[in-house]
Amino acid sequence: MVFNTILDVSSSISILDLSENNISGWLSDFNKRSSSDPFSSLGIGKSLQSLRVLNLRGNNLRKDDAESLRYALVYIPNLEVLDLSDNFIEDEGIMSLIPYFVEASERSSSLADLNLENCELSCNGVTQLLNTLSTFKGPLKSLSLADNFLGSQVAVALGKYLHTSIEVLNVGGIGLGSSGFRELQEDMMEELKLVKINISKNHGGIETAKFFSKLVSLAPELVEVNAAYNFMPVESLSIICAALKVAKGNLERLDLMENTWDNQLAHASLLSAIKRNGKPIVILPLRSASDAPYDDDP
Repeated sequence: MVFNTILDVSSSISILDLSENNISGWLSDFNKRSSSDPFSSLGIGKSLQSLRVLNLRGNNLRKDDAESLRYALVYIPNLEVLDLSDNFIEDEGIMSLIPYFVEASERSSSLADLNLENCELSCNGVTQLLNTLSTFKGPLKSLSLADNFLGSQVAVALGKYLHTSIEVLNVGGIGLGSSGFRELQEDMMEELKLVKINISKNHGGIETAKFFSKLVSLAPELVEVNAAYNFMPVESLSIICAALKVAKGNLERLDLMENTWDNQLAHASLLSAIKRNGKPIVILPLRSASDAPYDDDP
């Protein structure tokens, strides 16, 4: 009823937030409409032309809903932010949306922020998505794939995607592991445009530190890195310290919370001495890993 009302009236609504509602099936009518004439003489969709933010987080949407959404998005040509997080659309759902991203790229879409956290996606679906987005001609600047268990195999496609215009990337809790971080390091050869990246909860061990070291050398605009919950051993600190001392970027925050370190005063003092605008940029574990509860469940 809400959505049909928006379709039937002339408005300039720019933000539609329907998050945390159980509305599976609500877009089924759109897959019956032709995408070839999205703005018909009946006026369908005129109000949606001004819509820039669509939040469908936690709506109990499934793969069939994702297919219907593809047709609905045709009516929203100026969409900048799309949040589908916490919906179990799976690979079939994301595959249904890939044609939309292809079409959007061809018409210079305004989509800049895409959130797909905890959507039960796999490496196969995300790899195809990343390959599509790697050629995206729109201004996509922010992407979140967090809390989808993708495994280390996704690192190949992710490494290529890092070299696009992406500025904010959340890949926390996707199961990269040490082998995934090694693969990412091998693929990073050119300067990156990253400003913020979340690589937390990936159990990367010392390879996380090595990845960070290479990352700060290639991303001069990098401001924030979340590397918490990666089971980094204490040897990682010397790698991180060395990288921070030679870095010429703008890093303001490095989260190293809940890694497997005991109290290492020498390294902690060195990290604390590295500051930006008079403030320490490194957030260290407050206690040893043996005392800290750990839960990486999304």
